[in-house]
Amino acid sequence: MIVGICGSPRNGATEYVLKDALATLELNGLHTSFFTVRGKQLGFCRHCDHCLKHKECIINDDMKILYGLLKQAKGIIIATPVYNGGVSAQTKTLLDRCRALLAADPNVLKYKIGMAIAVGGDRLGGQEPAIQQIHTFFILNGVIPVSGGPFGANLGANFWSKDTLQGVKDDKEGFRSLKKTVKRFAEALNRIEIKTKEVKKDD
Repeated sequence: MIVGICGSPRNGATEYVLKDALATLELNGLHTSFFTVRGKQLGFCRHCDHCLKHKECIINDDMKILYGLLKQAKGIIIATPVYNGGVSAQTKTLLDRCRALLAADPNVLKYKIGMAIAVGGDRLGGQEPAIQQIHTFFILNGVIPVSGGPFGANLGANFWSKDTLQGVKDDKEGFRSLKKTVKRFAEALNRIEIKTKEVKKDD
């Protein structure tokens, strides 16, 4: 299962491109699940260390839904709008709150495949720093990050929305970067699946 996480509190451009990516993966035979911060109750991480002692977050809110999805996922796609040159506050909250998930099981995200999507209102609005922030989260927690490769999708899928849904729909280069990144993401998932089957067969 692939979990697509939308870090936008609005039903707009970021959600649109993430759902496009998930639809492409579904067409390739992969099961996907969509999670959005929109309408969710999500508290900030307090760094209170309750999770280190009790192996669960002290905050009882909608993060429990995402914890369940992340445990099941083989691949993770995080899409964020760009806020002040980085990820949205809501996306950062999700990343921080995963501390409790890792406190309960340090290996829970290990060897999953991850990709990032960033949507900025300006052409150079901070899309790559936002993607790097997501990749840092992946690397710290054992997720294998993939990009679309050189020539247009160096770190991942990035869009220029001009602050409108139509702007992102018209961004041909953005969709080219998404297509390249989704292709590499699917290839990485396939490689991991093959290796896992080989290991099980040898056992």
